[in-house]
Amino acid sequence: METEAQPVGKATQNAVVVAIMLGMLLAALDQTIVATALPTIVSDLGGANHLSWVVTAYLLAETIMTALVGKFGDLYGRKRMFLISVVLFLAGSALCGMANDMLWLVGSRAIQGLGAGGLMVTATAVIADVVPLSERGKYQGFIGSVFGVSTVAGPLLGGLFVDQLSWRWAFYVNLPLGVIVLIVAAITLPSVKAAVKPAIDYLGILLIGLAATGLTLVTTWGGNEYDWLSPTIIVMTVGSLIALGLFILVELRAAEPLLPMRLFKSGVFSVCALLSFIIGFAMLGGVTFLPTYLQYVHGASATDSGLQMLPLVLGLLVASIGVGTIISKTGRYRIFPIVGTVLIAGGLYLLSLMTNHTAYLTTAGFMVVLGLGVGLCMPVPTVVVQSTVDYADLGVATSGVSFLRTMGSSFGVAVFGSFYASTLPDKLAGAIPAGVDPRAAASVEGLRQLPEAAREPITAAYADALHVVFLAAVPVAVVGFLVALLLKEVPLRDTARVAAGGNSGVGDSFAAPASFDSEHELQKLFALVVQNHKRNPGPEVLAESGIPLSIAQAWMIMRVFRGGAESGSATLQEITGDLKVPPGVFEPLAAQLVADGYLSETLGHYRFTQPGLELFQRFVGAYRVWILARLEDWDPDNAPAFSTAVDKIAEQMIDRGQSLTTGKHSALTNA
Repeated sequence: METEAQPVGKATQNAVVVAIMLGMLLAALDQTIVATALPTIVSDLGGANHLSWVVTAYLLAETIMTALVGKFGDLYGRKRMFLISVVLFLAGSALCGMANDMLWLVGSRAIQGLGAGGLMVTATAVIADVVPLSERGKYQGFIGSVFGVSTVAGPLLGGLFVDQLSWRWAFYVNLPLGVIVLIVAAITLPSVKAAVKPAIDYLGILLIGLAATGLTLVTTWGGNEYDWLSPTIIVMTVGSLIALGLFILVELRAAEPLLPMRLFKSGVFSVCALLSFIIGFAMLGGVTFLPTYLQYVHGASATDSGLQMLPLVLGLLVASIGVGTIISKTGRYRIFPIVGTVLIAGGLYLLSLMTNHTAYLTTAGFMVVLGLGVGLCMPVPTVVVQSTVDYADLGVATSGVSFLRTMGSSFGVAVFGSFYASTLPDKLAGAIPAGVDPRAAASVEGLRQLPEAAREPITAAYADALHVVFLAAVPVAVVGFLVALLLKEVPLRDTARVAAGGNSGVGDSFAAPASFDSEHELQKLFALVVQNHKRNPGPEVLAESGIPLSIAQAWMIMRVFRGGAESGSATLQEITGDLKVPPGVFEPLAAQLVADGYLSETLGHYRFTQPGLELFQRFVGAYRVWILARLEDWDPDNAPAFSTAVDKIAEQMIDRGQSLTTGKHSALTNA
């Protein structure tokens, strides 16, 4: 396997990107596609007390996998890990569709979540392997759009499958699309792995997984399966807290910790981490249980409930995009989470007031309030963290914030579900009229077929149970408000501001934790800076540095360097092999560089002369100066790793970017 990415042709690049984005879309959709299908799934399989685990199992598995698969990709190759992730996702999807009880479905969702976590992390790494840095910002924007689209489309698609086919097709639909992803990826993906083997924090990942799963089970089982003071709950709570404490100790000593404890010495990071957890808690909790209200209480079909959820989702997206735009232009952010958490608390409280007689327009207004609140908060933690941490911590801090948001989502669903499962049986017990089969009250379809007089008290019981669910979440949002008050207003780095203002920034707000690697995160940020620049910087760099080369000659110089990295010389075939252009097209360009004394040629092999090598070094240096000018609010003097990362960015920008951003390979010969 190669130790670094190799250039691929444009057609191959496009095929890889399409396959990758389709895989990411499937993984992102399955975070929310079950929301509108859950009431029907519970009606079919029973086990309402396990309802929240259909979502939580997926999120926990996805979160834990994201911590592992990036390192595995560096060790064993990203192509291999991507293909394994697709297979896991397909296997989990097939098992979900075949489930005949709730425990089977929950276990299958965990398998699906493992695959989804792998898909999301390896996908972004593979994009970096095949797309030149100069073009990568555009594709990062596309990826951001995928997560925005999935947030809107997930509940709608789930409802459509339930009404038109079966809830099982919410999972089966992944199979044909996933097979296409698998075939295209197997054929086109380059085999790439890291040159340096990373250290994997296995023990830390195991301990945080045990702690998160244990505490989630405590919140799910407490007061439902077991009494809160039962030995089972007490032992599980103590064991989970011990695992959490051991995780902290392990992270203090790990070579490459999953979540370095030194980050929490920064008050800004601590506030952002806690705020991110609370945002995840409120968002997915609301999205998961609102369809239950809309279907059981309002009598909406699964499809209609997906459509009726749009006020929440659109409010969230509009606010998130608007906040990102304002942050990118002004650099101000503190007010947004303060106002946002107030709206989240207000939205949850308003949702708790809903009865079985609440008009849909009123419900929609309540959803808008919650959606706007979550949207105002979502972009802020990532932007602030990326502006305050040192370069060495850029990867783990960025991923740590999104890691905690996803953990918050799983806890939110579990806590919401716990209150729902403990409250509903008591509410229904006194609401089912004599002579009505209790099974009809537990089924969406059965409930719709009851006479209005019999249905009325039952829908009121569901509304009362959900009243407790939403009201219980209000204190969490209040804590979020108090945390937001502690957030300091600090100057934002230009890279973070640019990222906040684009689709990629929105996508990062919704995505699972991505790369834990600082170099990869810096390249993502810089790719957006280049995209924002809106033109090929090559001519600008040459003009500012006074280097006597045209853009085409500079590109050829870089190609000779790359092609001759091992042998010291390169043929035209080696120089242009990935461009799908006849090598002879570039012969006049090479001949001009030979005539100018920068290259020598022997039997079709081109190598640097001493003046050519010096000129090349000047060009790399000039590009480095240009890049550092766009990263001036970082601290390069105290970070050797940052300097190395900038050198790699310079080489990538000079290489394929010089020609591919113009889109006219043949024009090089006329330059």
